[in-house]
Amino acid sequence: MNTSNTIVYIYIDDEPNPIAQLEPPVVFNLDTTKLIDGQHQLKIISKFNNKEGIKIIPFTVQNGPVIHVDGLSKNDTINGTVPLMLNAYDTGKNQDFIIKGSENPRTIPVWVWVLILTILAWGAFYSITSNMNTPN
Repeated sequence: MNTSNTIVYIYIDDEPNPIAQLEPPVVFNLDTTKLIDGQHQLKIISKFNNKEGIKIIPFTVQNGPVIHVDGLSKNDTINGTVPLMLNAYDTGKNQDFIIKGSENPRTIPVWVWVLILTILAWGAFYSITSNMNTPN
């Protein structure tokens, strides 16, 4: 029960009419399936007697399939013909277990190769030097 006469209004983006008018405390389910993918903001206005409070929370909606482009990054400078690998897939949020992006073929970054080669080289060095120092 709302014994404090507090009313909470919930707005999405710059809509003039609230999507909900509630008496706290309450659990509100925000249905993002009615929003387009991209940047949005949730604006919550509370009114108690003659006082008003406001909280604005920016968020991003991604209900559509994830799109991945390999070969072109944001703000890249390019020329000539650039081969792009494109992939689009659902994130599988309705399933119990899925590694996000697991079905998306990506190249292994250079730093991973350098790390692997460094570990292998250190292992070889250690193996060789530890056998030299062993007394017969």
